[in-house]
Amino acid sequence: MSKAIVLNEKFENNGELDLPASYEEINSHNLYLYVKSHLSSLRANTARVKNRTEVSGGGKKPKAQKGSGGARWGSRRSPLFVGGGQIFGPTKRNYNQKVNKKQKALALSYALNAHANQESLFVVDSVKVESGKTKDAVAVLNKLNKRDTLIVVDTIEEKTYLSFRNIKNCYVIEKQEVNAYLISAYHSVLIEKSVFDALTKEA
Repeated sequence: MSKAIVLNEKFENNGELDLPASYEEINSHNLYLYVKSHLSSLRANTARVKNRTEVSGGGKKPKAQKGSGGARWGSRRSPLFVGGGQIFGPTKRNYNQKVNKKQKALALSYALNAHANQESLFVVDSVKVESGKTKDAVAVLNKLNKRDTLIVVDTIEEKTYLSFRNIKNCYVIEKQEVNAYLISAYHSVLIEKSVFDALTKEA
């Protein structure tokens, strides 16, 4: 059974917390499908070109049908001419890929379990930096000793936000923003106990 590392108010190791045994049986393909869907939804989808019906010009026939010794030219809007329409160019399309609610929940559970197996899932009662100073926030992250950290809190307090916002190797989010992509994108996760209980209960 996977275990999360419990931290005390000084962010020091204070025991372990079991994750549901069912997490071990989740297939990793659920996470793959969710991440694929999430990244697809972020695509700008702005690439587009005009075809020959949309470019300007092309009213008068460029030259006579016969007599030039060359090919017949019907319109300057032809893709053969500079400034003409494009053939098979990119047009607006829908990149969204559907993932149902059950798969989303399984993907999140798998991501949490993967962190627990790597000893990079930390649970603490509260993440607060009352001083609002960045150096105090850095001290918290240094105790975790990880490359980067996702911090999940129930509600972001202003001073806590101010203390973490300028640190490039961490990101603070609230419970409703949690998803499998963010959990899997960071090398460690620091999560408040109330949020952890809610997420594992929902799963």
